[in-house]
Amino acid sequence: MKFNRRSFLAGAGVIGAGAFTSYYADWTAADAAAERQPLRMPPLIDARKEGNAVALRVQAGTTEFFPGRASASLGYSGSYLGPSIRVYQGDDVEIAVTNTLNEDTTVHWHGLLIPAELDGGPHRIITAGNVWRPVLPIRQPAATLFYHSHVHGRTGVQVYSGLAGLLLVTDEAERALALPSEYGVDDLPVVIQDRQFEDGLMVVPQGMMTMMQGRRGNTILSNGTPNATARVPNRLVRLRLVNGSNARIYDLSFSDNRTFHWIASEGGLLDRPISVSSLTLAPGERAEVLVDFSNGQAVSLKTAPDTNMPMMMGPLAKARNFAKEILGGQGETVLQFDPVGGHGAPSKIPERVVERPRADPSKANTRRRFVLNMGMGGMGMGGMMGGGTDSGGGMVINGRPFDMNRIDEKVRLGDTEIWEVSGEMMFHPFHIHGVQFEVLSRNGGKPILRDAGTRDTVVIREPVELLVHFNQPAEIAPFMYHCHILEHEDNGMMGQFRTI
Repeated sequence: MKFNRRSFLAGAGVIGAGAFTSYYADWTAADAAAERQPLRMPPLIDARKEGNAVALRVQAGTTEFFPGRASASLGYSGSYLGPSIRVYQGDDVEIAVTNTLNEDTTVHWHGLLIPAELDGGPHRIITAGNVWRPVLPIRQPAATLFYHSHVHGRTGVQVYSGLAGLLLVTDEAERALALPSEYGVDDLPVVIQDRQFEDGLMVVPQGMMTMMQGRRGNTILSNGTPNATARVPNRLVRLRLVNGSNARIYDLSFSDNRTFHWIASEGGLLDRPISVSSLTLAPGERAEVLVDFSNGQAVSLKTAPDTNMPMMMGPLAKARNFAKEILGGQGETVLQFDPVGGHGAPSKIPERVVERPRADPSKANTRRRFVLNMGMGGMGMGGMMGGGTDSGGGMVINGRPFDMNRIDEKVRLGDTEIWEVSGEMMFHPFHIHGVQFEVLSRNGGKPILRDAGTRDTVVIREPVELLVHFNQPAEIAPFMYHCHILEHEDNGMMGQFRTI
């Protein structure tokens, strides 16, 4: 497969509907003809088997995403992405992170409920050549979590280049359910990313449009694998779906329109499985689903074309919508599944999963309001061309760009609050460090189906009310809240709070 198309992401030009539709059609035809590759499986580190002492090495290297074409990349203890680390509720796990890069980095434990000084945000820098040894107390239910770089101004570039991996929390309640749990066989992590390739080499998009819409790509990777195929048993399989893209929102469904069962959100297992035929996943979000492959038929996980664009980019947004109308029925392949063993016995889906206590909104102590703004102030070309600055470049929350030296909010430890969050010009995934929350309302009405469960990341544009629980201390360092479009975050759409 030859990659000789230059993406609009590499510059500041706006292309018309005809050219954009041609781009999508070319992508779809190339995708259909591309040679499939076996799904790469991140190695699994079981923390208990390692004495709850795990080592990660942040390193630069090269990765052959396509045979014979070695791309520059970053990874944790490997050339791209990192191992899946299994930890157990109740344990204390030391993770020694050695930075062998020629630049600063951090490791943020996205979704882990731990004190702020262990959280790995932009204040917890690991300078070149140094080691960070946090001891992480695992005190939350089973869940699929996500670790990644969070160094301010370079988060987008470092994550795009490969600095991300999974942290899998398990507990006794999960193990008692007898869910599919054989890692890499019927329990599959699937980190979904879009990356830009030219002539088979991964490139890092730059330019004005990159900052405005976030880094996007012309190729979808699953666990770093383009055109991926997973061989699965002809029975129930658990997929741990993780949106590891910098900016793209996926609208996932199967090519045969089969029903599958959503069993866990970012905060862990739901009360009961929810039968769905499609599921959206924004950057930073995770979802666990059960899929029945007992019919033995090959099938593909697909996504609709990406249409989440700033409104100011009218021609391009219209072009994306036009492409969606033309190509929406085809979609783009995320991952193909080939069941092994022919037709099998249909699998039984559990009627209930795990009961979780629900918080009482009437006991919320405080209400706060946040608006994710994309104003034009400060958006000169100098603020748009790099990997991020402290000037904000128009990316702000409540009219203010991120300032490492400013605490935006102070919260009492142990309180529950209502945060109303809305966004401007496009959909934004909103992430809060060190907490879990429930969605109370969306645009003044009831939450949508996808809002179910406890969460740490949620898609907003219209006002969304969140019931947020503050149970982790933030005295030595603050926690962050931000848009999880990483280029928005890098350019100022982030704030910080302390719990006191």
